[in-house]
Amino acid sequence: MTVTILFAAPEARWADYEAPLHAALRETGLDYRLGLSFPPEEVDYIVYAPESHVQDFTPYTRLKAVLNLWAGVEGVVGNETLKAPLARMVDAEGLTQGMVEYVTGHVMRHHLGMDAQIVNPEHEWDPVMPPLARDRPVTILGLGTLGQACAHALTGIGFPVTGWSRTPKDVSGVTCLHGEDGFRHALEHAQILVLLLPDTPDTADTLDTRAIERMPRGAFVINPGRGALIDDDALLAALDAGEVAHATLDVFRQEPLPKGHPYWAHPCVTVTPHIASETRPPSASRVIAENIRRGEAGKPFLHLVDRDAGY
Repeated sequence: MTVTILFAAPEARWADYEAPLHAALRETGLDYRLGLSFPPEEVDYIVYAPESHVQDFTPYTRLKAVLNLWAGVEGVVGNETLKAPLARMVDAEGLTQGMVEYVTGHVMRHHLGMDAQIVNPEHEWDPVMPPLARDRPVTILGLGTLGQACAHALTGIGFPVTGWSRTPKDVSGVTCLHGEDGFRHALEHAQILVLLLPDTPDTADTLDTRAIERMPRGAFVINPGRGALIDDDALLAALDAGEVAHATLDVFRQEPLPKGHPYWAHPCVTVTPHIASETRPPSASRVIAENIRRGEAGKPFLHLVDRDAGY
């Protein structure tokens, strides 16, 4: 039987994904057809992005699974017409590695105080010795696939890493905390704070005034997770007061970030244009093809979303 796979993402993405998806699907040995348009009642799988034209899943009566192209599923998880399994993108080759490199690079940048050497218009000779990594505690909020991978990379360099998650986790070499008391403790020693939580109603404004007040004065904030995790007014106030030394922000509530937004002009903010971890078509296509293979073999899908938790 032929498996019908609908690519329901913005058409501009099709040029990037068409060849890699075909290559990955051929490796499964399945008889398949892949394209941008099929009668809904004939579709078995949807390769999906939230900007898709498909918002009503009701006509897709044969649908076996929706395979999200991105790690974040906040744009689809609440869709009440979607009854089929929903899988998020977990791609160790591309997505995860990209996040590890982004987080590690910016942690090292702030840890070493590199900005002062890169931008030194007065040519001042100011030999400030940074601490060793072992003396710079890092806290990661969010211990999912991305958070755990970043934690392992940082502990490998020598940073003492504390990770916080909503539910208990056990990550080798990482101090794992959970719950409200754990959240407060995780912030108290966070000289560098990395936000990698999902975007859910429970995580909105995780970094607010009260949370910032618990952090060491002069801490650094890195947010490659979701824009809604930060109370922007609270962070700007903390930056102005010197409570936070610098914020490196890759994600925002509105993207692209409006040109007049205060983050652009603030001397203690680095804006990066949502580049921390992009889905790479070749490796992401292999993840999608593997889930389709598993579905056709009657095996459990990988990376299924917990609809109640929202991720």
